[in-house]
Amino acid sequence: MARSLKGKTLFITGASRGIGLAIALRAARDGANIAIAAKSTSENPKIPGTIFSACDQLKLAGGQALPLACDIRFDDQVEQAISKTAQAFGGIDILINNASAIDLRDISDLDMKRFDLMHQINARGAYLCVKLALPYLKQSTNPHILTLSPPLDLNPKWFAPNLGYSIAKYGMSLVTLGLARDLGKRGIAVNSLWPETAIATAAVTNLLGGEAVIKYCRKPEIVADAAHLILTRLAQGNTGNFYIDAQVLADEGIKDLSTYAVDPNSPALLDFFLDMPISSNVIKGNFHPK
Repeated sequence: MARSLKGKTLFITGASRGIGLAIALRAARDGANIAIAAKSTSENPKIPGTIFSACDQLKLAGGQALPLACDIRFDDQVEQAISKTAQAFGGIDILINNASAIDLRDISDLDMKRFDLMHQINARGAYLCVKLALPYLKQSTNPHILTLSPPLDLNPKWFAPNLGYSIAKYGMSLVTLGLARDLGKRGIAVNSLWPETAIATAAVTNLLGGEAVIKYCRKPEIVADAAHLILTRLAQGNTGNFYIDAQVLADEGIKDLSTYAVDPNSPALLDFFLDMPISSNVIKGNFHPK
């Protein structure tokens, strides 16, 4: 029997575009209920997509959708968004911590306002969303928390020179590490997922090299398909993992990843936080994550 998220309710942060939206669309094709919690309420030419356009796509894909204007830096906004989701769909089964801020400047150039922003959204935002969604997750029959954050590695090369960003991003991974032990005994799966390679997102287009880099990326759908496989597994005992998308797919017998390539004739760039590729046709390069 095919594994499905039909009837499940997902609360996804920062999912008006990119990887978050791709995960939402994959769930919508199963007939899931999806709450899109993000700040984007009006179109921006540089970063297209809003909570409303995302929900339109989800409905066309076969899911139920709830647009929620929400800045996860603020406790009251998250509390209201979580509450509205539970009221609309009868509960919450899955929390996806996808929202993230990035600024790769070094300590000399990174102002503290931007430093604080990254930490408020990344680590604190993930922690807050779990805290407020937890009462509903406890009532689910197969609850999952999945955070888009890299595997933990204390090699100094991951921290220099973009120390502020790396601390903020690894903070999300530490949320997974700690809560997996704490919540695993309650049957709630707490895991992280990270792409093996550069992913074609607005961040790449606007911040990390633009069109020159895009052809060396994979599509967000590879992360979405890996997430779907994780979220349809039994939560009990499946916790504390730092998954890489290509490995998740390989473990399910999916090893030909050419369909995920933006340009099948170009190799994919290995993600910044990873040492060695898992799949073929992946090269190392000077690339930072989304």
